Amino acid sequence: MKPNKKSRLLSFACNFFVLIFAVMVLQSCNKEKYKFEISSVVPAAEGSVEVKKDGNENYEIDLNVTRLAEPNRLSPERKLYVVWVQTEQNGDKNVGQLKTSSGFLSNTLKSSLSTVTSFKPVGFIISAEDDANVQQPGDQVVLRTSKN
Repeated sequence: MKPNKKSRLLSFACNFFVLIFAVMVLQSCNKEKYKFEISSVVPAAEGSVEVKKDGNENYEIDLNVTRLAEPNRLSPERKLYVVWVQTEQNGDKNVGQLKTSSGFLSNTLKSSLSTVTSFKPVGFIISAEDDANVQQPGDQVVLRTSKN
């Protein structure tokens, strides 16, 4: 029995959607997601981190936080926030300063950092510091991640 045009079209559509679904699953497997735990220092702050391995075997980091209070409003007050990548073999690595600003048409404080590192992340920390070039997180860790 020869398949008719309608059944061939249906078969093609099913195969197409299976292929698209497989590509999406494979791409999502390539990303790791982390969520910041509720903080006793800044309990209103919420955020997450997406990590994706690039073609050069580096890790692309995309971090977003909302409602993170300005560091000068902390007790004791600080000058800035520093983002740390936690690694299995190399300890905590400073990957940059996190700036906080209000969004357009909103008073919600938003912070983000996009960067690349050669260190494989196992977690992230945001600490309040007085100097962006510190080599280890200080006593005032305001946010830390848990892996999803």
